[in-house]
Amino acid sequence: MFVSGHVADHFHLRHFLTVGSVLTGLATIAFGLGFFLNIHSYAFYLIVQLLGGILQATGWPAVVACMGNWFGKSRRGFFMGVWTSHASLGNILGSLIAGVFVTTQWGWSFVVPGLMISAVGILTFFFLVPYPEEVGLESPSRAPIVKLFDYAAQSDQVEEPPGSTEDMEHATLRCRFSSRDDLPELSEASSSTQLTGGAPPVLVEKHAVSFWSALRVPGVVEYSFCLFFSKLVSYTFLFWLPNYIKEAGGFNPTDAADLSTIFDVGGIIGGILAGAVSDHTGASATVCVVMLVFSVPMLYLYFLYGAVSVLSCSLLLLPLGLLVNGPYALITTAVSADLGTHPSLQSDARALATVAGIIDGTGSVGSALGPLLCGLLKSYGWGAVIAMLMTALALAAVLLMRRVCVEVGLCVRTRRRPLLLEEPIA
Repeated sequence: MFVSGHVADHFHLRHFLTVGSVLTGLATIAFGLGFFLNIHSYAFYLIVQLLGGILQATGWPAVVACMGNWFGKSRRGFFMGVWTSHASLGNILGSLIAGVFVTTQWGWSFVVPGLMISAVGILTFFFLVPYPEEVGLESPSRAPIVKLFDYAAQSDQVEEPPGSTEDMEHATLRCRFSSRDDLPELSEASSSTQLTGGAPPVLVEKHAVSFWSALRVPGVVEYSFCLFFSKLVSYTFLFWLPNYIKEAGGFNPTDAADLSTIFDVGGIIGGILAGAVSDHTGASATVCVVMLVFSVPMLYLYFLYGAVSVLSCSLLLLPLGLLVNGPYALITTAVSADLGTHPSLQSDARALATVAGIIDGTGSVGSALGPLLCGLLKSYGWGAVIAMLMTALALAAVLLMRRVCVEVGLCVRTRRRPLLLEEPIA
């Protein structure tokens, strides 16, 4: 993902996603063909799996960039929270498809999803519009910025805009009224008309930023390492939760697999909730930290009482999935898009996919490490695994504390002004 995100910013996203989706489908189909062609070579499956992983990495940074191009910061969290539920739905659908064929002809478990993603790639080529400017609309990230410096100069009660290095990271000011749409003269449509003389917006050619420039965007490093530990926990649940439910609760494999999907349902709710709260408060780091902090005792409660009965398992898994996957969903979508359009970047810079690739690529390292550590610690008992997961969640929260301090500081300063100013934190 580190490479694919940077590459995606150099190409048209529709073409990049089309090629990546079709090739991903072919690699997935090739893995399934090993069953029908009676291939028993370890090297064959290893090479195909590695190739498939590389091709699948083309997807996430590019789709986050597409979504970020269409939704502005004021509503991005909620819409992306709803949109990112597709990941959990995909996990559920993939499990169902595999369950149909795994005991008979397991090759179809790969051929069918491969055909599906290839078909989606073809549809992407014909129907995806990754840039609003291509259809004559104003890009939310290029909308004029409301500056209240003139108002501040007229009122001796309003502090001058801060000038420190820390505050300059958040020098973009927005006025919060009862609704952001209360000012028609500042709406995207009218501003577009004023800027273009009544003509439709023109698609401006943007240049891709370097990997180092994207890494220097304030917040990218903190969110990347936070996602490392958050995704470590999430993917450990994805791979090991059915096995834990079966062993700890004495459930049969089918019931254990069905119960584990409740965690994904909680993740869907958590992603939407985290995005909505982030939109309302503008404090994405604080939202993530609060959810991560509460997830630690919730995980311990699940360890103590989750295996008692089906009811207790269900009641505890739902909020646990909400608290664990909520920050994960928020960081990989809305936060990545916000950072990819950060004011520190040049207005004509294209960095969305690169930033998303850095953040989710770091998280993917954690997603590979988590299930591996779980397998090693399982010999010491499930208590050791739970302790590892609780530690990872705590570290994820600690890594965002600097961003939380910045958000709290901005909140305190804005409360001292007669007109509420909102400085976006990304």
